This record gives sequence, structure tokens and C-alpha cells, in this order.
Amino acid sequence: MSLLVHLGNTQFMSDSLLFAFRTQINFTVAIDFTASNGNPLQPTSLHYMNPYQLNAYGMALRAVGEIIQDYDSDKMFPALGFGARLPPDGRVSHEFALNGNPQNPYCHGIDGVMEAYYRSLKSVQLYGPTNFAPVINHVARYAASVKDGSQYFVLLIITDGVISDMAQTKESIVNASKLPMSIIIVGVGPAEFDAMEELDGDVVRISSRGRFAERDIVQFVPFRDYIDRSGNHVLSMARLAKDVLAEIPEQFLSYMRVRGIKPSPAPPPYTPPIHVLQTQI
Repeated sequence: MSLLVHLGNTQFMSDSLLFAFRTQINFTVAIDFTASNGNPLQPTSLHYMNPYQLNAYGMALRAVGEIIQDYDSDKMFPALGFGARLPPDGRVSHEFALNGNPQNPYCHGIDGVMEAYYRSLKSVQLYGPTNFAPVINHVARYAASVKDGSQYFVLLIITDGVISDMAQTKESIVNASKLPMSIIIVGVGPAEFDAMEELDGDVVRISSRGRFAERDIVQFVPFRDYIDRSGNHVLSMARLAKDVLAEIPEQFLSYMRVRGIKPSPAPPPYTPPIHVLQTQI
């Protein structure tokens, strides 16, 4: 699917680029299951399993996912969790399938992701530490196998912002900046997000071991800035989705430019066939 993001009357890329690149967009979702989010059985938890309304993770996932799924043609999303202890042996995983199937972590549409997320909350134990690098490297492995511009990968990470593997994450981002890949980070909860702002790299380009990222591939938004005090959740969630996706087109185009991948030539204009009218006398 060509990369053109619409949201209401908002358009992030000109119509002339709609069919310029024949590119399949592949989205992966990764959710933070660390103990810093709080006990899901308690109302103070960001993962609170409220039977009457979505929790913070659910609202962010729904708001962004419903826009994202329109640009993934098969609507099958790999959905991962990190930072939890898994049944039956309690091993800690930073890269587990929300649907419980590591061989096939795909969920159908955002509804499938939401279902797998809530099911996981009931079966895993929130633990830690908060490591981003494994899920970034997970998507990067797929992106590394397709560098011709035919596919582009977007990783959505939803987290409370407390990160444990900053050095490894920076290295993963620097490595991924050479791949057809972008990373969206949505921060939920009241924590300070200084580390997430640093990963965003809008002010200072991210670096690791003396190497700078080839291009900016990270967009961070704090979820709390989009909670509408008037109760108009539709408006605030739409604004969240707009800002989350705002940098993706330029990140996509920057990869194409750096790699010298040019838009596909436009098809020749349609010329109707000439039919000779046979006149009967």
C-alpha cells in the first residue's frame, strides 16, 4: 500500500505521491508489561482491567491502531509484549507473542490485538526490567531482509517510559536507521519521559559508540497530553493519532532518498481505442 495518511481532512503527503512508491506498510505493536505500571487488579494501574472502560494502554492502542490498520493491507499485526514473567515456568521475556503463539504472533486487526492484550494481562505476571532493544531488533530482522523499498516496517511501542537498557536501545535504533523502518513510542502515565525525548532525537541526533543514526526514525508522544478534560475522547484520540503518524511520511521518504530508490514511473495516459463506425447504406 502506498504511504498516504489521512485523518479527517488532514493529509500528511501530497496526492502526487500517493502511487509514487508501491510499498507495503507492515505494523508491529509492542506493549510494556513491566511491574512499574502497577498491579492490573488495582484502579491505580495503567493496566487496570476495568470492565467498563479502556485503561490507558487500551485507549492509546485503540486510538493509534484504528488509524494504522487502514494502511496495512492484510490487517494482520504481530503483537508483542515485553517485561513479563510467562507461564508455566515464570521465565522473563522481553519479546513474547500476545496471542501465546511465538510461531505465529499475528492478530487480526486492532480488535484482535486488543483481545490478545487483555488475555495476556490475565495470564502473565508484570515484572521487568524494561528493555526496548529486543522488540526493536525483532522488527529490524524483518526490515533487514527487504531493502528494495517494496516494504516498510513501523513498530509501535506503548510504555510507561521507565527504560532499563538505554545503551542497547540506542545501538538498536542507530542500526535500524539504515533499514526501512520507523519507531513510534507512546508514553502513558505520569512519569518523566526524558529518556523517551532523548530517543526521539529531534533536538540531538541519537548516537551509539560514536556512530550517529543515519536518519531520524523515532517519534515520541506523551499520552497524557491528549486526554481531553472536556470528555471529548474522540477529538483527543484523533489528535493523538495525527501527531503519532506525523513524521512517518518524511521518515519513509528519507529512506528512499538515502537508498536512491526512485518513485515508480507513472503509467501512460489512457488512450481510448479508435473504432471505425460502419455505416449501413
